[in-house]
Amino acid sequence: MFADILLPVDLNEPDTQAKAVATAVEQAKAFGSRLHVMTVVPEFNSTIVAGFFPQNFEAEAVETARKELHAFCEKAIPAGVQVQHIVTHGSIYQEIVKAAEETGCGLIVMASHRPELSDYLLGPNAARVVRHATCSVMVVRD
Repeated sequence: MFADILLPVDLNEPDTQAKAVATAVEQAKAFGSRLHVMTVVPEFNSTIVAGFFPQNFEAEAVETARKELHAFCEKAIPAGVQVQHIVTHGSIYQEIVKAAEETGCGLIVMASHRPELSDYLLGPNAARVVRHATCSVMVVRD
């Protein structure tokens, strides 16, 4: 049913990703899908803030995230599941939606934290992905 599945993960919160990872792996095995595991290095959103970091900080952050994503996948994704690693930089929800479109994913499986009342029952990034994605989105609560 889904040839390609996107699994965005937050490497800073690996414990909250466990259920989403297990669900994505289960779906990938069931459909023989390729699993695109991605992480997003958030942008600064301000040149003033960026001025407090070394000039090559963003490039180093992306490279560190790439290494951490590979290590995460080695532990979390079982052998036999075809995996593509994706590391991007920018707005989290926009990068997830963009990656889903670029890879032709038919399904996005993502974790969502326990929401605050102000989040209107769904975390802000998950809610935005659900609203803007052109494919199916499965939100897995931690």
